[in-house]
Amino acid sequence: MTGIKPKYKIYEKSSPIDSPKVVTIGGGTGLSVLLRGLKEYTPNITAIVTVADDGGGSGILREDLGMLPPGDIRSCLLALANTEPAMEKLLQHRFTEGMLKGQSFGNLFIAAMNEIYGNFETAIKEMSNVLAVTGKVLPMTLEDVKLYAMLDDGSIIEGESNIPIKNKEIGSRIDRVFIRPEKSKPVDEAIEAIRDADCIVLGPGSLYTSVMPNLLIEDIVDEVYKATAIKIYITNVMTQPGETDNYSVLDHVKAIIKHTKQGIIDYVITNVEEIPEDTLDKYIKDGAKPVIITEEEEKILFDMNIKVIKDNLIDIKKNYIRHNAIALSEIIIDLVMKTKRTEE
Repeated sequence: MTGIKPKYKIYEKSSPIDSPKVVTIGGGTGLSVLLRGLKEYTPNITAIVTVADDGGGSGILREDLGMLPPGDIRSCLLALANTEPAMEKLLQHRFTEGMLKGQSFGNLFIAAMNEIYGNFETAIKEMSNVLAVTGKVLPMTLEDVKLYAMLDDGSIIEGESNIPIKNKEIGSRIDRVFIRPEKSKPVDEAIEAIRDADCIVLGPGSLYTSVMPNLLIEDIVDEVYKATAIKIYITNVMTQPGETDNYSVLDHVKAIIKHTKQGIIDYVITNVEEIPEDTLDKYIKDGAKPVIITEEEEKILFDMNIKVIKDNLIDIKKNYIRHNAIALSEIIIDLVMKTKRTEE
């Protein structure tokens, strides 16, 4: 964090009923960063998390044990956990030697829970109890889904982890992503949370491989669209090579609408803070660029009935660019509270 002092009083844990009900949809580092901020403002958080991951330690467990990939779930659980630093350090630990090299202890913890209870959803709930998690973390589905990307040149890439790698080699834009099986069912609690939410947040996170998979699950888009909650999309700070090369804010929004429907976003939150050159150079060498918005794009979004919120949202740690979780959470809670006051 950059030390921004919250202007809102942090929620009273003894009376969480009136606290904003926030549903977040996504996965990866972006979502877990946001959750660390949100839990300081409300206990009523439901994180709906992608389980389309097929790479790294998660992919190995998915293939070996036939379970859903735990990586993004683990990150979100830890972000919302109220536990000792030593426990977090243990669950984040990655083995460096032997057959477990590269595997996270937290992933193994979830795998063990899954085997004990025989059900991934129950395993996550039990781990949530162990870690004293604020709110809920839910998989987008309990079905074994695989993500595919169709490129502008007609190529199809199979597998979430392959999409940015293969597309960097091919050098084409992603036209759309889809999952197999197509008719995958959402978790019931996820639908209930969406219906009951004051605010639904898409992102931040990889557009096509973290945010979009959740929106491909049957009924999710319709429920988000019908929900009375305000709907917010948080754009990434940087483009992602092989996934969103040269994308502007408008490109991100259009991609979401293309996969869902017009009117599913009420607000877009985007960064306008300049990134230090030494940090930025590292990203540019890797093929990434800042995601920026122009006045023309703002006008286009306004005509689409989408309001733009611009702010300084950068947090740099160990030369990695992240969103400032407190600044983002402030904006989100502010929008919810203003909406509530208007309705009253």
